[in-house]
Amino acid sequence: MALTTLDPRTALVLVDLQRGIVAAPTAPYPAAEVVARGVRLADAFRAHGLPVVLVRVTTAPDGSDAAPGRTERRSAGTRPEGWDTLVDELTGHPGDVVVTKRNWGAFYGTDLDLQLRRRGVTQIVLGGIATSIGVESTARAAYEHGYHVTLATDAMTDLDADGHRASLERIFPRLGETGTTEEVVALLARTRG
Repeated sequence: MALTTLDPRTALVLVDLQRGIVAAPTAPYPAAEVVARGVRLADAFRAHGLPVVLVRVTTAPDGSDAAPGRTERRSAGTRPEGWDTLVDELTGHPGDVVVTKRNWGAFYGTDLDLQLRRRGVTQIVLGGIATSIGVESTARAAYEHGYHVTLATDAMTDLDADGHRASLERIFPRLGETGTTEEVVALLARTRG
């Protein structure tokens, strides 16, 4: 579905644009391009007085607060110092909301829903890394929480192009509307003049 509208109280939610994640090889877009598009979106939302939420993922150094459960693919283990620090390009804006998560999605175990509802938000625009993990998990939960969901398709990327494509083609059309960064920015300008 093409991008049709943005509610009067729409928030931008950028997932896991932090040092350790943007350093990983990504596809189909390089992480630097996704960060630049995230900055473009954040600047536009701030200019229109709309909330910007920066989500970061972290765990205790010993992994004691990591999601439990047996999986066939384990996490990377010990991470370098500062891997969970948000990229400099997005920080330094006191009005932004920072949410820290310890799971794939940004809703479970965080105050994201509370932060959005207190600001009267009814719609979110999502971007970040990785499309099929943190972004998709957050999109699913947002939809289940009753938010209108818009996915900025070029402001997200994955650890592999097939995962990105599967989310865009199979999952996202069931959760919301999609559009490019420039389409979102243009719609903001048209509707908020």
